[in-house]
Amino acid sequence: MVRMPVENEKRERLRTTFDDAAELYEAARPVYPVAVLDELVELAAIPKDGRVLEIGPGTGKATVALADRGFELTGVELGAQLAAIARQRLAAFPKAEIVVGDFEEWEPERAEFDAIVAFTAFHWIAPELRYTKTARLLRPGGALALVSSQHVLAGGAGDDFWLEVQEDYEAVVPHPDNAPPPAPEQVGDWREQIEVSGLYADVTIRRHLWTVDYTADEYIAVLGTYSDNLVLPEEQRAELFARIHARLAARGSVTKTHLSVLTVARRPR
Repeated sequence: MVRMPVENEKRERLRTTFDDAAELYEAARPVYPVAVLDELVELAAIPKDGRVLEIGPGTGKATVALADRGFELTGVELGAQLAAIARQRLAAFPKAEIVVGDFEEWEPERAEFDAIVAFTAFHWIAPELRYTKTARLLRPGGALALVSSQHVLAGGAGDDFWLEVQEDYEAVVPHPDNAPPPAPEQVGDWREQIEVSGLYADVTIRRHLWTVDYTADEYIAVLGTYSDNLVLPEEQRAELFARIHARLAARGSVTKTHLSVLTVARRPR
């Protein structure tokens, strides 16, 4: 299923963790495939020189690619350190700006955006505001475009590693929710929530599988940017990472398959 926040207190605690790992986030997190960006722009029908609002751009992993297409882009980022890196990366794009703020409280001087986009960030927004606020900030006919990415097992050569590594999680951070990555067909999307809101129409879903190869050092760096790991006690996190590093180092490298689910809906005219 698409990752959803649980109680408000946990969501608030977890969504602020990334800022403390801003430099590692920029160095370790992969960028989104060009095909995902291409399809988003096409399905959202963003006009040339269109106005785009991005929720939670982080260090600009998708923002730079959107700015490079000539859009007038505003990113609202909760973390000041993440925003600082994004601004550096966007320095060559005068029509792009990064605002430090909480999207749930932020208000633009001018709304009527052509598109509102979020890349694996929409689940951090309070459920009661996700659709009402985005619909209010879009122009009639504007698009809400959401990309959710998840690690999946797609029958690749590295799938055995992701099954075996569960032993390390059970040994160090046992939890009823510990489980290997799902199959692609088990991953949901935002369609039902969007349709229930009654604020959008013409929901379209597209799915993209893509892979990243990791050495032990590279994969541990990525793990150091995940909120669930960032909130672990330092000693427990170090033990977990040491176990996983040793397991992967003995193997040499591993391939991680990502599923990016693109959901695009349109505010009625």
